[in-house]
Amino acid sequence: MHIKTIVKQKELFPYLLKGRYGIEREAQRVTLAGDFAGTDHPAILGNRSFHPYIQTDFAENQLELITPVADSVDELFRYLGAIHDVAYRSMDPEEMLWPLSMPPALPSAEADIVIAKLDQFEDVLYRRYLAKTYGKRKQMVSGIHFNFEFADSFIHQLYEASEKTTDYQVFKTELYLKVTRNYLHYRWFLTYFFGATPVSEANYFTDDQRPAEPVRSIRNSRYGYTNHPDVSVSYASLDDYLADIAHLVETGKLSEEKEFYAPVRLRGGRRVADLAEAGIRYIEIRNIDIDPYAEYGISKEQVSFLHFFLLFLSTKEEDADLEAWVTTGNQLNDQVALEHPLAQTAYLQEAQALVKELHRFANELQLPEIPYLAQLSDMLAHPSLTFAGKLFQASQANGQAAVAKDLGLSYHHSAWARPYQLAGFRTLELSTQILMFDAIQKGIKVEVLDETDQFLRLQAGTHIEYVKNANMTSKDQYIVPLIMANKTVTKKILADHGFRVPDGAEFSTAADAIDYYPQIAKSGFVVKPKTTNYGLGISIFKEGASLADYQEAVAIAFAEDQSILVESFLAGTEYRFFVIDGRVDAILLRVPANVVGNGRQTIEELVIEKNRDPLRGAHHRSPLEWIQLGNLEQLMLKEQGFTIGSIPEKGKIVYLRENSNISTGGDSIDVTDDFNEEYKAIAAAAVEALGAAICGIDLIIPDKTKPADSEGAYGIIEANFNPAMHMHVYPYSGTGQRLTMSVLRLLFPEVFVSLD
Repeated sequence: MHIKTIVKQKELFPYLLKGRYGIEREAQRVTLAGDFAGTDHPAILGNRSFHPYIQTDFAENQLELITPVADSVDELFRYLGAIHDVAYRSMDPEEMLWPLSMPPALPSAEADIVIAKLDQFEDVLYRRYLAKTYGKRKQMVSGIHFNFEFADSFIHQLYEASEKTTDYQVFKTELYLKVTRNYLHYRWFLTYFFGATPVSEANYFTDDQRPAEPVRSIRNSRYGYTNHPDVSVSYASLDDYLADIAHLVETGKLSEEKEFYAPVRLRGGRRVADLAEAGIRYIEIRNIDIDPYAEYGISKEQVSFLHFFLLFLSTKEEDADLEAWVTTGNQLNDQVALEHPLAQTAYLQEAQALVKELHRFANELQLPEIPYLAQLSDMLAHPSLTFAGKLFQASQANGQAAVAKDLGLSYHHSAWARPYQLAGFRTLELSTQILMFDAIQKGIKVEVLDETDQFLRLQAGTHIEYVKNANMTSKDQYIVPLIMANKTVTKKILADHGFRVPDGAEFSTAADAIDYYPQIAKSGFVVKPKTTNYGLGISIFKEGASLADYQEAVAIAFAEDQSILVESFLAGTEYRFFVIDGRVDAILLRVPANVVGNGRQTIEELVIEKNRDPLRGAHHRSPLEWIQLGNLEQLMLKEQGFTIGSIPEKGKIVYLRENSNISTGGDSIDVTDDFNEEYKAIAAAAVEALGAAICGIDLIIPDKTKPADSEGAYGIIEANFNPAMHMHVYPYSGTGQRLTMSVLRLLFPEVFVSLD
């Protein structure tokens, strides 16, 4: 295959760095002190046997984090980051992931290394077989498995420009075989730069069969986890490869196909035998040590370089003797892996020549800057710059375990720094992030269909649900959001069903609204847009208002909508009842945006100080919103005799908003357990009258100790389709209510039946 000539054709340039990627990252769970955890797999993570993202590898203590297939490196790392966040925050808070491929100090008794407690007995039996054949300790090494597929567009372009002596599937298979053989021959080159297992910790080696540590990569040497010496296969052709594996199983040298452990695994179906029909669809690179300096064990830069390197290998000429080509590569790799991490490699000249080839290749193809490529020469000249060199040097003072513990703690703290957000998807609205976190945790597949529109595709087995804005689902009919978007219609429906709602009028012009002023001038009233949410454009006057203030409130409301409502003010405390599937799952007291005086700072300074709270942010990406000082806030201050420059006395609470929406800077206080069932029943019944499955309904209650059926006990001022959930999950004070999990239970009851 004359790939090298073909890829230089300019028609192929747009396709050269396109591909599909997947990562499987193994990691041991350890205590924050860096000790082997030895605890059970976190039960909150659901059924690990079928979990698409988080499973258990060989031992109960060893997590395996699995990304979905991604079409770009950025997308790959969004999911890798999210899955790490879920893993960290699903473990015991006093545990973290060990950031090295070599395990921490292992228990002195091998019996204390517990094999994964899986549901399928045959999976447990297989692990018992591995433990007996290779020993449990060898199984405790962790690594990165990198699944790589050239983009179909790239391979099609190659095929169309080739001599077409075979069909497309055969062409594709031969391409991957060539890359695989070259990778096996040249993998020593990567071991030099990216090997990162220089020493072992206590009880990994228990006999004299150990390398002369330190080395570049114990894991990638003959001392790592490898098959027995008499297990080998041919990569000359796919038929040879399959025949050799089948023979190894038939003769008992392997218990089954998946026992064959190689630096590269050919992939095309669920089983190795499926390759005969499907051909090679992608390859799995399995010899990558965990990068201790990358938060997720591997970096975007390393993945991008690996893609470039595999592209280069697709063009590299091989030796005529393909078997010897691979065998020589195995020998070279073992020698480089066992070199001292600070020593120049014995194959320096070969490595330098290869670096020059890589630079020439990148220049000829006019590729953008390739990560690591510019650093390779320096890393060859100075081995201390390699992964193993950096780790070994850092370990000189206090040992490798101390370095690993500090790195692990930094990644642990990073995962817990913003526990309400999801790494990789922090640009999404917060309730959507929390829903995604819960879905990943429970093993429900998540795909972002439209990030701007917050549109998700969720899947458990063959069951698919589409969700917008975290709780807009198929459980609500199309008419329901239209009803609640129209406050006039909402009030009429509720009134028809016997619920108390405020009196008022609707206006489509400012002039008509101003003419209405004499009827409400001396009583409390509310001016609000007809259809907006999040408290936008609402002005509340508890004891009436001047004509000038009323006119300004009307203008503010019309700025948000073409029609407005002027309603009577209902005295009492406002509570948000979150109703889902006919029950109240959360009740929130929302305190309007406020500051507390200290006798020294102005109101403006107090707002700036309060907005420094890490729980506060903007655009629903944090549990609380920043307090604003706009026209509405300044109008509110004016009613109290203040300006933003006023200095309130110590202890004086100054309210900047009358409405209590969290989205306008209010404080959220969970009071779910403070209410009796009567008020909850009213809220649920009101939502049922509106025909909604999920709804946030706002009740004004003067005295929640009075019976709900007493005169004036409550009033319903608003019903909200697509109510924010993050303020319930992470309240300013009180117990958080995991409403996102309630949404998932509504959509996927079968998942929770199996977990419960």
